Amino acid sequence: MPHFTSYDGARLAYHVRTADPAGTGTRHDTGTRPDIGAHPGAGAGDGRAPGTPPLVCLAGGPAREAAYLGDLGGLGAYRTLIVPDMRGTGDSPPAADPAAYAFTAHAEDLEALRAHLGLERFALLAHDAAAATAQAYAARYADRLSHLVLLNPGSRLQNQLPDDARQIFESRAADEDWWEDAYVAVQLLGHATDLDEIRGLLLRAAPMAYGRWELPQQEHAAAEGEQLNPVPRAAFWQGVGEEERLALLGRLSAVRAPVLVVTGDLDAITGMRAGEAVAACFPHARLRPLHGVGHYPWVDEPEMLRPLVEDFLADAPER
Repeated sequence: MPHFTSYDGARLAYHVRTADPAGTGTRHDTGTRPDIGAHPGAGAGDGRAPGTPPLVCLAGGPAREAAYLGDLGGLGAYRTLIVPDMRGTGDSPPAADPAAYAFTAHAEDLEALRAHLGLERFALLAHDAAAATAQAYAARYADRLSHLVLLNPGSRLQNQLPDDARQIFESRAADEDWWEDAYVAVQLLGHATDLDEIRGLLLRAAPMAYGRWELPQQEHAAAEGEQLNPVPRAAFWQGVGEEERLALLGRLSAVRAPVLVVTGDLDAITGMRAGEAVAACFPHARLRPLHGVGHYPWVDEPEMLRPLVEDFLADAPER
C-alpha cells in the first residue's frame, strides 16, 4: 500500500487502481506508487498512452471508507484512479488533532498528495460530502486543477439546504415496496445513538439512495455499515467559521478549470438543487442531471456516467 506524508507529518495511505494489464477489464489495486512523475497517468503495463493524466478521487460520507467508490463504473479502464484514504479511514491512521478531520484540512492533505505524486496539475473527482473538500482545494489551489468533477454534491458549504431530496423520496411512495420501511428507518435514525442500531437502520433506509433496488444496489448498500467512521464524520464540518466559509466561496469565482456537476433525479440524499447551487459558484461549470439515477450514479447507470466523465476530461478546454 503506497503512502504519502502530509503537511503535519502524518503518513496517509492511498490506492492506485488501474486496469488489468491482460485487458480483461478486471480492476485491481497495484499497491505501489504510480510512475507518473515523468509520464503522468501512465500505469505500468496498463496500455495507456504516456501522458494520460490520472484521476484523483475523493470519497464522501463524510468519512466513509473509499472502497464504496469501487472502480467508479469502469473509469479506471480509461485512466489510473488515485484514491486516498482520508484520516481515520481505510489504511490511514486516526488524526492526533480532531481539527485534521475538517474538510479544509483534508484539502491540505490533498495538496500533499499532489506534491507526492509529482503532478503539476491534475483532474479531481469528488462524491457527496467530499465535494466540500474539493471546493476548499479549488479555492486555495485553483491553478493546480485541470478539471473538477463533483458527483451528487450537497450544498452545506453554500449554506443552502434545499428540500427537493425529501420531495424525491416522498414521490416514490406509491411505486416502491421498500418505501414504508425506509421511511420508518429514516425517522428512527434521527434518535439512534448505538452504532450497531445505526448500521441496521441505514441498511433499511438504503433503497432511497438508489435509482432502483436490484442486486448491484443491494450489494453496494450492504457494505455501508462497516464503512462508517463516526469520529472523523462528526468532525468533518467542525472548525470552519462563517468568515472562512464565505472566503472559500468567494474564491471559487476565480477558478478557471472546467467543472462538471452531476446530479440524479432520484437522489433522495442530496437531491438536485444542491448541485445547482454548487455549479452556480463556478464560472466554467456544466450541470448534468441524470435520469433514473440516485446518489450513486456509477452503481445505477455506469454506462451513462462513465462516458460523460471521460468525455468531459478529454474534451473540456484547459484554461
